[in-house]
Amino acid sequence: MALKKKKNEKKLPIRKVAILTSGGDAPGMNSAIRAIVKAAMWKGLEPYLVYEGYKGLTEGNIKPASNVNVDRFINQGGTFIYSARYPEFKDEKVRLKAKKQLDKMGIEALIVIGGDGSYHGAQLLHTIGVRTIGLPGTIDNDISSSDYTIGFFSALETIVQNVDRIRDTSRSHHRCMIVEVMGRFAGDLATHSGIATGAELIITSEKKYSIKEIIDIVDQQMNKNKKESMIIVVAEHLYDNLDKIAKEIEQKTNVVTRSIVLSQVQRGGAPTGFERYVATQMGTYAIELLCENKSGLAIGFVRNQLVAEPILEALTKPRPKYLEITEKYSKINQE
Repeated sequence: MALKKKKNEKKLPIRKVAILTSGGDAPGMNSAIRAIVKAAMWKGLEPYLVYEGYKGLTEGNIKPASNVNVDRFINQGGTFIYSARYPEFKDEKVRLKAKKQLDKMGIEALIVIGGDGSYHGAQLLHTIGVRTIGLPGTIDNDISSSDYTIGFFSALETIVQNVDRIRDTSRSHHRCMIVEVMGRFAGDLATHSGIATGAELIITSEKKYSIKEIIDIVDQQMNKNKKESMIIVVAEHLYDNLDKIAKEIEQKTNVVTRSIVLSQVQRGGAPTGFERYVATQMGTYAIELLCENKSGLAIGFVRNQLVAEPILEALTKPRPKYLEITEKYSKINQE
């Protein structure tokens, strides 16, 4: 008869740890992976790389990190171990198969870098005996347990650089430009980039302006206030057809209006210096927590300090509100 595990029995220290990236790629993921591998080796652990996220984990696409020169990826965007959307991981049978892959290789712990969906996967593995730590890796900045997520700063910088270029050409032709940015259902990228670029109108899910309201603002700015140009930053998933809206604005105001969807360009590019700093700190901290036999935790960066809290708590924290600040800076930039 198998012996029952005592309630207060101490966990054995880990010897092997695996790393995976899941969901959308984000600049800084490679910096985090590198930090985890280096910190693991420093602590005497064997690090492994899981290729293609939870899909690769389930299929056993796991390789020793010792075969890879992780140093050369510190300044590269994306994720060199690839990522994948894998909704099948919600199935318990699939998760048990993934655990068997880890057990077969003697890997006791898994560090997951990704967004809220990735966190849910890590929590589910934690409940079936895999020691897990989550790192917030998403350009959307929609993990509320961290002030900033890995990828957000770099995506923001990419947006700002592109909007600055768009502003140059809009000034040259006295045009209005509508720029759609990513963020999923969070308004962080739209809010931060709109403020940083002096956008005359910032639109997020907290207040979806009607087409008439947008037209009235464009008319006021361009025809009555005689502004050289106008930038409208819009969060994604708010309007079905920005080209159609641009044409309607042009018809009603006689202001030449164009729409630009920045799309995947926001995900690419080298991570910023601060991005690498945060990602490296988080990756190292993940190994330190595992060496303390901690599990089921999400790492955050709050008020310039590393923090860790249960994944379930991290997933239920309320999102910050941006309506007041977007309206404030839209009005300021319209002056």
